[in-house]
Amino acid sequence: MHTPPALSLRPPGARRVAVMGAGIVGLATAWQLQRDGFEVTVIDRQAPGQGASFGNGAQLSYAYVQPLADPSIWAQLPKLLLSRESPFSLRLRLDPAQWAWGLRFLAACRADVSARSTATLLALAEESREALQHLLADTRADCDFTASGKLVMYGSDASFAAARRQLDLQRALGGAEQHALSLAECLRIEPALAGSAARYVGGIHTPGECAADCARLCDALHGALQARGVRFVLGAPLGALRREGDRLLAVQAGGDWIEAEHFVAALGTGVAAFARQAGAHVPVYPLKGYSLTLDVPASDGLAPSVSVTDAQRKVVFARLGQRLRVAGLAELAGHDTRIESRRVEQLRRAAREVFPLACAGTEARPWAGLRPATPTGVPIIGRVDGAPANLLFNAGHGALGFTLAAGSARRLSRQLQGVADRPRGATALSRSAAGLAESSV
Repeated sequence: MHTPPALSLRPPGARRVAVMGAGIVGLATAWQLQRDGFEVTVIDRQAPGQGASFGNGAQLSYAYVQPLADPSIWAQLPKLLLSRESPFSLRLRLDPAQWAWGLRFLAACRADVSARSTATLLALAEESREALQHLLADTRADCDFTASGKLVMYGSDASFAAARRQLDLQRALGGAEQHALSLAECLRIEPALAGSAARYVGGIHTPGECAADCARLCDALHGALQARGVRFVLGAPLGALRREGDRLLAVQAGGDWIEAEHFVAALGTGVAAFARQAGAHVPVYPLKGYSLTLDVPASDGLAPSVSVTDAQRKVVFARLGQRLRVAGLAELAGHDTRIESRRVEQLRRAAREVFPLACAGTEARPWAGLRPATPTGVPIIGRVDGAPANLLFNAGHGALGFTLAAGSARRLSRQLQGVADRPRGATALSRSAAGLAESSV
């Protein structure tokens, strides 16, 4: 597909930026920087989109951004840690980083922290929605993009009531249009749920939510950026750093030294080790997730057309053309990417139970990947204490990497251009969140 050249906004004496990482966050950053007039080099030890971007949940959840660090975790903790069917599992290791991250995560499971994180994520997600629209229009990427909305389904009155409280919080913060619906109303929106209707009491419907194939978008971005002069250094693991005082001069990639005026670390779960090498600390740790991709029948009413999340199982279902992406689970297990048959069967069972007519007997292609998560769920965008002054980070997006990538890239580019990185309304959102959290205690 022919990709039109972008209008060059490059100022005289344009600065060179090296973006380390070619997942969706790094590629979106490279696209934004190139659009804003920077000369960009992208570095990765793998091909573009081969890490957490490859088999993610495919949902673009601009409105449903509740962080994993939530007060409800405390009541759920025994079941989450002990049940073999838990959507979350902890595999303790002799790893100080794992223990430190876990303790910070538990410390963040408070109403005030969760409310502030929700406000921050909502503002970033809304910015990301607009930024991704520009990206898709500019690149004309063929990535099975749909804007068919999303249903989050709840299996108990208590969980549905908690979801309505979260909806009220997000509504007060100016979040996107959402509605609490009865089971009958949910079935009218998504008839394919009829086969599992007895499992649910109701749902939250967000009409404006979207879905897309992140791996295909990464492929499209790679091609578009190459056509526009962005340099890619692939298959090259990062090595030594060359510094002078408070500045990073070059990074070693394979046998090459890549020089630049600015560097961006968008390295996914590898960002913590890189930060240590650069003299800084970022609280990012892997959360292992799984997905299945199934071919589904074309007949209406069998497979969902709307994105669906089963809140109890914490499993998401996203339609990608004639495929269905089934994704979920979270394991705090270090950097282990092995695909465990027990977890694959857990997702298969969820698919058969929620959409029995579409998924029974269907061959599924399994995948496992590592989501780079901060304890609060809020990504790190910009400079970090202790790191060289010209090194910026764009990392720690957790399960919302696809959703937040374009907005994060826009914010990072503004920082490099010396433009204030706090979007309009963010201060008011944070104040509202703090007030709501205090009133709920």
